[in-house]
Amino acid sequence: MLVIPAIDLDGGRSRIVYWPGAAAGIGAPTDRPDRIVERLVAQGATLIHLVDFDGARNGSPGNLEVVGAIASRSAVPLQLAGGLESPEAIQLAFAAGATRVVLTTAIADRPDDLRACLAVAGDWLAVGLDPRPERLAAFPWRRTAPPTVDALVGELVGAGVSRFVVAHGGTDPDLERVRSLVRSYDADILVAGGVRDLDGLRRLRDTGASGVILGEALLSGAIELPAALEAAA
Repeated sequence: MLVIPAIDLDGGRSRIVYWPGAAAGIGAPTDRPDRIVERLVAQGATLIHLVDFDGARNGSPGNLEVVGAIASRSAVPLQLAGGLESPEAIQLAFAAGATRVVLTTAIADRPDDLRACLAVAGDWLAVGLDPRPERLAAFPWRRTAPPTVDALVGELVGAGVSRFVVAHGGTDPDLERVRSLVRSYDADILVAGGVRDLDGLRRLRDTGASGVILGEALLSGAIELPAALEAAA
């Protein structure tokens, strides 16, 4: 299972200061995303997940200069989420240095836009979703009734989506749900957040998930990246 460090970008900075030695009072903290990525890559990261909070708020990319700065300093694939709901936005993200993009669940209600985005991004496109029934029911769907998670994933796979970022709002991942998605669909299942220790990482690994996206747990030093890579292998 791939371990993917995540950085939340807000106003050109990381929302969480990276200080892996905080508990021991060693090391130097930084909120510069390019420096954080350099350190993570040096520890073995092979893919970085970036969340553009400004883009998510405004509906269009808001931290592309930061993406470019990271890409110029670290030769590692960058997966970008936030404000990427059109083919034009995806093209801008790729031009800045992103190599993968994540769209929101809302794209499922806009099949024409999804086709256009897939035409630009192809296999490098993922869709984010929260599989909890209450969250799916509360989502502002344009259709007459909210879909189940299986119906939604099946629909998107049928449309050409081959990667999903499954989030649980920071709560523990539903391991049985993740295992079911992995077994039922020919798609990469990446799980975002909810893993707080190495034992949780190993349990997620055993579901067959393709990857886990870790943000605060890594940036705070609660989990060290080399140990996470070993546990996920």
